[in-house]
This record gives sequence, structure tokens and C-alpha cells, in this order.
Amino acid sequence: QVQLVESGGDLVQAGGSLRLSCAASGSIFSINTMGWYRQAPGKQRELVAAITSVGRTNYADSVKGRFTISRDNPKKTVYLQMNSLKPEDTAVYYCRLSGTYYSRDYWGQGTQVTVSS
Repeated sequence: QVQLVESGGDLVQAGGSLRLSCAASGSIFSINTMGWYRQAPGKQRELVAAITSVGRTNYADSVKGRFTISRDNPKKTVYLQMNSLKPEDTAVYYCRLSGTYYSRDYWGQGTQVTVSS
């Protein structure tokens, strides 16, 4: 019943910027921690950034100072603003809604980000 739809992935040159969006449906949303993960071929999926229901954020060391996660609860949407992109940022980016005691985690289908040198 919960669906997450990502958008905003694209091909961009190194040093450029992108903003990813993840729209949620079928969830209260405002009570859930939201996160962005990424996975490159042959590599493990890794946490990029997360934001709690009260706005507390966490970032991977590799993206600190370059990426910003935010949320708009009335729109049930979480964003990832990515600046100063590097080729190493190339991956499929996934949106995650963290479950509560009453519900499980949900994942989006991913959006491709490709950074060229």
C-alpha cells in the first residue's frame, strides 16, 4: 500500500548539480525517518543521507558539505540536493521509508545518476 516514487536522476558533468525527489503515498509520512541510499554495479548499497521525523540529519562522510537532505511533510516528499557532483557519485539512488513498530520499511525503485568526467 505504501509507494515511493523517485525522480530527478540524470546525466550530468562533474561539478554539476541535481535534485532528487521522492514522493510517498499510503503513509502518514511525517512520523517516518526517510533516507537516500545508492548502489553502483558490483558494490553494496550504502546510506547517503537520512532525515528523521524531527528533522535530524545524517550524511555519509563522502557527501558531507556537498549533499543536503530535506523533507516537505505536507507534500509527503523528501529531497536530496546534490552539488559538486563527482564521477564516484554515479549510482542508482534509492529512497527508503523507515518502518515503525506497526509497519515495515519501504523502498523506491531507484533513479539513475550518472556523473561524467
